[in-house]
Amino acid sequence: MVKRRSPRGRRAVQGQRRRGQAPGRATAPLKLRAAPSGEARRDLAFYLRVWTLATRPVTLTAAAVPVLVGTALAARVAPLEWPLFVLAFLGSVLIQVGTNLTDEYTDHRARGGLPKYPAPHKVIARGLLSQRAVLWGTVTSFGLSTAMGLYIVSQVGWPILAVGVLSSMAGYLHSSGPFPLGHHLLGEITVFLFMGPLIVMSAYFVQTQQLTWEVFWASVPVAFLVTAILQCNNLRDREDDRAEGKRTFATLLPVAAGPWLYAWLVFLAYAVLVVDAMAGAVPWYALAALASMPLAFRQVRRLALARARPQFNQALEGTARLHMMAGLLLAAGIAADAILKRPG
Repeated sequence: MVKRRSPRGRRAVQGQRRRGQAPGRATAPLKLRAAPSGEARRDLAFYLRVWTLATRPVTLTAAAVPVLVGTALAARVAPLEWPLFVLAFLGSVLIQVGTNLTDEYTDHRARGGLPKYPAPHKVIARGLLSQRAVLWGTVTSFGLSTAMGLYIVSQVGWPILAVGVLSSMAGYLHSSGPFPLGHHLLGEITVFLFMGPLIVMSAYFVQTQQLTWEVFWASVPVAFLVTAILQCNNLRDREDDRAEGKRTFATLLPVAAGPWLYAWLVFLAYAVLVVDAMAGAVPWYALAALASMPLAFRQVRRLALARARPQFNQALEGTARLHMMAGLLLAAGIAADAILKRPG
């Protein structure tokens, strides 16, 4: 005799079937598993740390130092407009942040989610941020820098608008778009021009509304050192970039030539600085930057001996510190001259 189930019993059987259980079999109560004690809580502090990783802070001095140098040069000839300096400084750093986030987003999509290596800044592959979040971070960074740039334009004129547009385009096109500059032997040239003369001369123009050849030549040491950062990065990624068909100086030159090019970039920065001082493009106080040369020698040797990725990473971080140290000393020396020669 078949027993008829009550409506309540039929609903229970249907629920068991949906859960993949045999009808009529007793089910154990659901137990909630506690999160591992070491699991990071996704609170405000967590996201601050993650976004800091995503911006790649070790690279941000490359955008900050040229503004400091250009502003210090301007202080020798005119009183500074501090609000414009702050906006120019933040705008330059935000463009670099946008460039880094663009690289993270496009690199992740190009690889189908597989990172080249488990670097800390690979926040998408590590599941720390979504692609959408990084994309919005990119838009926000470039958007804020554009807003700051537009205010500066309203104060000093249209040339800064052209600089802002070109800088944002260069930041985006470095690793994105139909013709990524960094993949076609143009990354080093773009970095040299934009992270050296263009930013230094723009910061000078914001304060003085004029340009001189002296300012251009004063920017060249900064350009050489920031290009050395990129060369070190490309040497680290040489094999991966060659496999993907990327064309950089590191992939095209023989392996042994890469560290030599890096050494030339570093020491040409100091040579041009000395020539600048002798020619009057920068004051003699600017030679304070020569105090960073012991670090430069150590970095050249470290890169020459690097064989594994961790060693290249140490060389890369050291080169960024060298750029920052030399740039800050250069800016400080120029600023000291401006202060000492100020009337009264």
